[in-house]
Amino acid sequence: MTVAPQPVIVVMGVCGCGKSTLARALAEALGVAYVEGDDLHPPHNVALMAAGTPLTDTDRAGWLDQIGHVLAQAQAEGRGAVATCSALRRSYRDRLRAAAPGLRLVHLHGDPALLAERMAQRTGHYMPATLLPSQLATLEPPGADEGALVLDLAHPPEPLLAEALRYARGP
Repeated sequence: MTVAPQPVIVVMGVCGCGKSTLARALAEALGVAYVEGDDLHPPHNVALMAAGTPLTDTDRAGWLDQIGHVLAQAQAEGRGAVATCSALRRSYRDRLRAAAPGLRLVHLHGDPALLAERMAQRTGHYMPATLLPSQLATLEPPGADEGALVLDLAHPPEPLLAEALRYARGP
């Protein structure tokens, strides 16, 4: 009997949507590695964001490649992983999928006012709430052909995790 390889998943969305909370819980429930995408940003990107400067496509390229590499390695080894990544543009998601074919996306989205409220309450993170509008402006929600699971961040964590688990385990 062969065991199906574990999925590789990116929990995506703008800052403050709850990516880390859901991804950590999903990784734990699946028994796979959790990868905090923010930890893979180079110091230059962190400094830009901490100063309130939005990242450009060029700034994000190496970071996306690093996340893609980690996911590709997990996929190649059949051990799976759940990573956080804003993955704001389709081109970013295409870049991640090129590295890890079969990548699954969980998109957390919601009301900008709720996002702003969450950002205002967040402490200890280098990304200021002033960057939320630029992230919302950059966001290209996943198209129907991307097969993403779209979840409303207004719901409590437990039902979001249950939906994500159903999606991760497939049909």
